[in-house]
Amino acid sequence: MAQSQHKREPYDDPTRQLLESEEQEDAYDTSEKVHVVGISNDISESDDFSTPPFSWKKLWLFTGPGFLMSIAFLDPGNLEGDLQAGAIAGYSLLWLLMWATAMGLLIQLLAARLGVATGRHLAELCRIEYPNWARLFLWVMAELALIGADIQEVIGSAIAIKILSHGVLPLWSGVLITAADCFIFLFLENYGVRKLEAVFAVLIATMALSFAWMFGETKPNGMELIVGLVVPKLNSKTIQQAVGVVGCIIMPHNVFLHSALVQSREIDRTKRGRVQEAINYYSIESTIALVISFVINLFVTTVFAKSFYGTTIADSIGLSNAGYYLQEKYGGGLFPILYIWAIGLLAAGQSSTITGTYAGQFIMGGFLNLRLKKWMRALITRSCAIIPTIIVALVFDYSDDMMDSLNEWLNVLQSIQVPFAIIPLLCLVSKEELMGAFKIGPLVKVASWLVAALIIVINGYLLLEFFSSEVTGVLFTSLVTIFTAGYAVFILYLVARGISFSSWLSSRKAKADVSALN
Repeated sequence: MAQSQHKREPYDDPTRQLLESEEQEDAYDTSEKVHVVGISNDISESDDFSTPPFSWKKLWLFTGPGFLMSIAFLDPGNLEGDLQAGAIAGYSLLWLLMWATAMGLLIQLLAARLGVATGRHLAELCRIEYPNWARLFLWVMAELALIGADIQEVIGSAIAIKILSHGVLPLWSGVLITAADCFIFLFLENYGVRKLEAVFAVLIATMALSFAWMFGETKPNGMELIVGLVVPKLNSKTIQQAVGVVGCIIMPHNVFLHSALVQSREIDRTKRGRVQEAINYYSIESTIALVISFVINLFVTTVFAKSFYGTTIADSIGLSNAGYYLQEKYGGGLFPILYIWAIGLLAAGQSSTITGTYAGQFIMGGFLNLRLKKWMRALITRSCAIIPTIIVALVFDYSDDMMDSLNEWLNVLQSIQVPFAIIPLLCLVSKEELMGAFKIGPLVKVASWLVAALIIVINGYLLLEFFSSEVTGVLFTSLVTIFTAGYAVFILYLVARGISFSSWLSSRKAKADVSALN
């Protein structure tokens, strides 16, 4: 019996006891997790290292987290970037949209790997890794990114409600409806994770159907579409849209979210083969989800490329007036294209606000280790976003120009936060002391840092362009300069901390081992 128990000991995982010794709340209770252990089990229970053979049934059971994650690639902010890229740059940036999605997939796969291999999500690990001052700063940055994204998402949903109600419901009322709907959908979580994932599947299907219908109605040029995908083109007139396409793909809160969502499945982490199996299935389903999201974004970009590229109104099209411009161009039909657009936008807004609230729960719980009920954390997170969103709706309801200006500021806010999610992720997932056998290899590590550097540089260019045109006056310029210097110093600190993380975690493990012996 003693020998049998020895065989069931965890595989070589030097940080398992350290992480499990941290007293904290799990992302999901055991009763909430989807049971996948023992299904299509064709390997010996005592075999810790073999990966079970592929099973379509298991893939289905693992399917869900990747699709929730993919919502961030389809939120109203992304749709606005798509339509502006199509209207101003035509088909020429489709190749960039494809490769930006691929870069986003790489980052999200690393987030999933971190969550599966450690059993903790990124916010929790940041709390363990960084000193209190850095941890609190990272938390504030994550919350600001979440609030900025949520404002765009709720406003997008409110715009759709205003269109569908023929203007009877003003923007602020759409904000309130969206907030209430979010809690209704989160209530479904009480009936199981799979029920909530099914709701998201319906919303994604609604987006796909709506924008595919628009694609069919407008009939974009197939040859130009293919050329746009395979032939890289970029010029000075489209650089801003190119930056927007890449910049809005990586959402900081989505990195935190995905590392938590993958823990909704029950995985036997005492066996290396089971952990590798979970990583494989999550990689497959995340890839499928982002391929679908890419196709939906492709529909939107090509519809507006066909409809408005080269026209005098191309530069003035935004989220709030895009549907009306489509209606003027294509008119009625079996179902007016204005309402097709509004239904797709509503599905995008509703789904992204729910995932935003979901992410907020994990971010707050992970960084602060709060032992609050999920509905209470959702209420706190939702209030932080809804209150400023209502103010925005009241102020900007009747001004498209002011709304577009607000979106620019919110995009800048998102860009500022990107390094504070990506750098900790790459530092943590590269460390053998934390990841064990599942740390990323040299090639993936180099590719990941190159992608991260490219994203940070692109976002830096966006910030430079924005502030160079917006910042005036000695006082404002001085404040921005001081902020920029502090911002750069903290990024360097995160990188340096990642380099020294190995020796720090080794010392903590040694202390834990000594305590256990005593």
